[in-house]
Amino acid sequence: MKKTKYIASCLLVFALAGCQEEFLTVVPETALSSATFFKNEADFQQAVNGIYVPLRQMFNERAWVLEEMHSDNTYYARNTLYGAVDPTENVADFAVPTAGGVTANDNVLVQYRLNYQIIARANQVITSIDDIEFAEESKNNLRGQALFLRAFAYFDLVRLFGKVPLHLTPVAGREDAALPLSGTEEIYAQIEKDAQAASTMLRNKAKQEAGRATSGAAKTLLANLYLTQKKWAQVETLVKDVIANDGYSLMPDYANAFSTTTANKNNQESIFEIQYMEGSAGYNGNQIYRFLPSPITAAEIAPITGTANPQPTSQESNNIPTPDLIAAYEVGDKRKDASIGYVTLSQALTENKTFPYIKKYAKTHAQHNNTGQNWPVYRYAEVLLFAAEAMNEQGKTTEAATYLNQVRKRAGLAATTATSQVAMREAIFKERRVELAFENKRWFDLTRTGRVKEIIGAYGAKVKANPAAYYFPKGAVPPPNAFTVLDDYYGLPAVEAALTPHF
Repeated sequence: MKKTKYIASCLLVFALAGCQEEFLTVVPETALSSATFFKNEADFQQAVNGIYVPLRQMFNERAWVLEEMHSDNTYYARNTLYGAVDPTENVADFAVPTAGGVTANDNVLVQYRLNYQIIARANQVITSIDDIEFAEESKNNLRGQALFLRAFAYFDLVRLFGKVPLHLTPVAGREDAALPLSGTEEIYAQIEKDAQAASTMLRNKAKQEAGRATSGAAKTLLANLYLTQKKWAQVETLVKDVIANDGYSLMPDYANAFSTTTANKNNQESIFEIQYMEGSAGYNGNQIYRFLPSPITAAEIAPITGTANPQPTSQESNNIPTPDLIAAYEVGDKRKDASIGYVTLSQALTENKTFPYIKKYAKTHAQHNNTGQNWPVYRYAEVLLFAAEAMNEQGKTTEAATYLNQVRKRAGLAATTATSQVAMREAIFKERRVELAFENKRWFDLTRTGRVKEIIGAYGAKVKANPAAYYFPKGAVPPPNAFTVLDDYYGLPAVEAALTPHF
């Protein structure tokens, strides 16, 4: 009897211990979490949709500041009556205050955090998707989108900052959140791994739902990575695959390569673009209102926006095409009129009251400050320019010209006259500037070619020598520290530095 009681009591102890362990690890089903959310394919579809969401804010608000206005392509038109907007002006002026490798600039912080939102959401899908059974083809397509978007976010981060934390699994708590900075090559290797995997899992453009990442988009991202690393043979292999097999082609008219606010989205030239939708659902953008010169009256803005309720604006004017970019277009280049418009502002404080603006994104729409045109990230034209650059850097200059000339022909220009490798390199560099103007490419072209100090140094000298030509009101000049921070990378966000011992 004593032996029986002893065994029973032992079993009870083990049972209670087991129950306690189970109780401590159970996830409350009244609260939505990753452990309770993912139950079927529809849940993963919803989660993947969520990975795309930060892209809308990123491209509407910050990417153009850090990657286009931080170049010689665009500048700002200071409205001295509006008040200070130093974080954005500092980026345009190459005067971002940085100390100890960090900066308090708000544009840097928001772009950094939006990229990590994408990464965190992608990590959750990637690590959870194999736990649920559903059709393998659909699972691969969803996993491929998550891998592409994670690679896309890390590619943006590494080009902006050089070194960042490399999170590849969901962060379970504060102790997991602070990782050491990974080096550029380690991050490149992960981008390559993710983009390669995504290219084999994703559907091609013909079969993929419009707006989602495709196999062609993954290959183009990977080619862009190899271009940055100067792995020219790998670029050649990828872009020739995209050209031959992925079904893209140039739109006959350059102006039609870009969507309107309601139509022409994800067209035959589009490889990947950020999706916006005009209206009250919350998916809209308002880029043109951030870019238009100001102060602008309702009568002056009406022909540009076409709204039924035009309203005046008085804010700072950003992303204004520079005289340098305007001069870069050759005579007869159709892209100039499609990309740049002009407006005369009766209330402007400058002596010259006529300003250029980015016509490429000025699509008529229904309501003030509510637009729906998509933002182009990768177009087929850029794949052709990737091919031209890869060919030329391998000494295949004649073959490079065939790809470059396809882009030039659509622009209404004659074939390039460049015949040497050096001349062709410069011709491709200049062609990228005008073909991809205002698409957030210029800063990364300057950094990857090692030309920041050369080109921005000369550009800054011109701004300081003649502020009126760069939209400053009479008597106004750039700040004393303008064009003094000519680094290839931004400092990491100071707010994030306060949360980690690693930077």
